[in-house]
Amino acid sequence: MEEELMHFAFVIDDYLPDSTRVGSKMLHELALEFINLGHKVTVITPNVNSKAAKLEVSELDGVNIWRFANGPVKDVAKIKRAINETLMSFNAWRTISSKVEKNTFDGVVYYSPSIFFGSFVNKIKKKCQCKSYLILRDLFPQWAIDAKMITEKSLITRYFRFFESLSYNAADSIGLMSKKNHQLFNTLHPQLKNTHVLFNWAAATPFGDQFVYESIRARLNLNDKVIFFYGGNIGHAQDMKNLLNLARGLKGFPKAHFLFIGQGDEVELIENLSKDWSLENVTILPSISQSEFKQVLSEVDVGLFSLAKHHTAHNFPGKILGYMVESLPILGSVNPNNDLQEIINAAEAGSVFINGEDEKLLCEAKKLLDDAQHRKQQGKAAYNLLKNVFSVEAATKLILKNLT
Repeated sequence: MEEELMHFAFVIDDYLPDSTRVGSKMLHELALEFINLGHKVTVITPNVNSKAAKLEVSELDGVNIWRFANGPVKDVAKIKRAINETLMSFNAWRTISSKVEKNTFDGVVYYSPSIFFGSFVNKIKKKCQCKSYLILRDLFPQWAIDAKMITEKSLITRYFRFFESLSYNAADSIGLMSKKNHQLFNTLHPQLKNTHVLFNWAAATPFGDQFVYESIRARLNLNDKVIFFYGGNIGHAQDMKNLLNLARGLKGFPKAHFLFIGQGDEVELIENLSKDWSLENVTILPSISQSEFKQVLSEVDVGLFSLAKHHTAHNFPGKILGYMVESLPILGSVNPNNDLQEIINAAEAGSVFINGEDEKLLCEAKKLLDDAQHRKQQGKAAYNLLKNVFSVEAATKLILKNLT
């Protein structure tokens, strides 16, 4: 019997080509896999560059994109961001409602962060009589409470909890990124029975050697360096000072260079630390296009990541998937009991330590710096781990199973 092909709405708070964040890349690769199976995908996302309350329609790699006017929700002051995110569901429905009929969509896939799409998803579900699937990558506001940015019983926390609950209750199924996160979520929200583990994913297609942009090594005069690379969100959850400490530990090793590319709340922090500590082995660049980012990944030597040690949630940073695609050894720090440590270390795809084990992290960085064969072996294992565990095909299959 021939499989029924369907039309799915994908909802996210930013998307390619305007964004280089991991979530937008992952959702695009998921959309491409849905299309590869014969389905149709329409991504619904804010257009922060327009003040007109009208729909902007475009297409990227066969993916339909509907952009609705909304204030910026990235890299802005916290109060302004909260207001603009709160308005997203209202602005989205106001803009697209005239285009949504009973048979328009056969399912909704929405991505968190943000927690503010619950109302919007419910409206699509009601109009189209379809199911929804929440890709939950960020336990907010829990991580902000863990970081002591807000308190558990504060008014602002109750405000966020309301929208968090609305988002979770709008989902027929919720996919969390790790077993430990799944366990934590079920402890925090025991009333929700529709949860399971959905690992992060990436298409296992390396960039190759067909360079379109000027080599990052040539541009930064790094041809003879071993490049330790961090790409993605530079924010509180990542504890970027941890990676700057590592760069400081390798300050006396002229062959080592640290390259940071991204955007977020802690860009100014790492820029100031780099200056204060006279780290001539550090380069910090703003976000670049997705295609240029992939080329950069193909040129660097070691993939870095960091998670703040106070987190109770156990996230799997999506950036490590890009490292795996390019067969890069992974070097990073996690919060205690994060099962990513066991997965990476057991596969010998890199070395992951508990945040605060600075000497162990530095020792492994020195080994990676000095031993090209060690880098190659771990990089090969990282690519195999991607294919075996973190494939976009596996993610697509699981999501479709829960939507149909």
